[in-house]
Amino acid sequence: MAVIPVAIAGAPYEVRIEAGLLARAGEHCRPFLRKNRVAIVTDENVAAEWQAPVTASFDAVGIASDWLILPPGESTKGWEQLARVVDWLLALEVERKDNIVALGGGVIGDLTGFAASMVKRGCGFIQIPTTLLAQVDSSVGGKTAINTPAGKNLVGAFHQPSLVLADPLALDTLPLRDTRAGYAEVVKYGLIDDAPFFEWCEANGAKLLAGDSAARETAIAKSVAAKARIVAADEKETAGIRALLNLGHTFGHALEAETGFSDRLLHGEGVALGMVLAARFSARQGLMSGQDAGRIVAHMEAVGLPSSLKALGLDCSGRRLSDHMLHDKKMDAGTLPFLLLRGIGETFLAKDVDLNEVAAFLDEELRG
Repeated sequence: MAVIPVAIAGAPYEVRIEAGLLARAGEHCRPFLRKNRVAIVTDENVAAEWQAPVTASFDAVGIASDWLILPPGESTKGWEQLARVVDWLLALEVERKDNIVALGGGVIGDLTGFAASMVKRGCGFIQIPTTLLAQVDSSVGGKTAINTPAGKNLVGAFHQPSLVLADPLALDTLPLRDTRAGYAEVVKYGLIDDAPFFEWCEANGAKLLAGDSAARETAIAKSVAAKARIVAADEKETAGIRALLNLGHTFGHALEAETGFSDRLLHGEGVALGMVLAARFSARQGLMSGQDAGRIVAHMEAVGLPSSLKALGLDCSGRRLSDHMLHDKKMDAGTLPFLLLRGIGETFLAKDVDLNEVAAFLDEELRG
């Protein structure tokens, strides 16, 4: 089992990575539970696969489980379901020192973590991520949030989990499209500051997506270690270090908004295309070589992730997409910092990007 510490000042925790952890969830969670009951939030798809074995794992250590099963999908991450989770936890008389469990992908982790940050002014929670995206990204670092009509993740809180359990076997139950979407966040860590890891992705990405267990465990452990290092240095994104984790997200969130935060474009697919656009824009600005930008495009194509804005088939202008960016939570004093690249493994925060240039660039990309 790989155990990766996340050294957050005042709230350190571990990420444990091993095949079979879901079947032993109760054993790992038991030391973090004060009572003989635990509240578990999940969605319908995850419950169909994992409710029975996870319940059995808690039963085996003398813990009864209460389950709240929500609808699947991005639309669950909003006010209505947040209120439902909070009211349910209060009805169960959850206390501040209790830990609840978030079992699912990024939507469930974000929603449950945010609810935990609010109940009794903050109770504990344990993340058990069941998608690749959640295992390598959203379950680590304490960002919790919901979406609103104004934009994605605009209402939330920093609230660190008490423990994260990542079981690569959970990925066997996912559609390939969902695993691909999560893989975009794996590639991101190579593009941020680890060129050798991007090379590893080029060599092993197809094996990971095909189900190779060793490749999956390596990718999860490497990604979690990279994120743990970054969030420990800048927990609340105030020093400019954690912002590097947003590579591809400014473009990606605009695309998600334009497609209605729907299954037309999954979050990870938006990030993948966002990283392509960040690379191509960086090359257009003379910041990185066209050869490096081409490698990024080629790898996304090779693993079946979106690599062309024109292919998305949007009926909008570059200006409309750039206007979506004005609602980005990273806006600071009226300006929007962009994550751009000087090369593979050389991401940096640019604070002088002209949105008019971005709009013109996006018009060109929309035309192909």
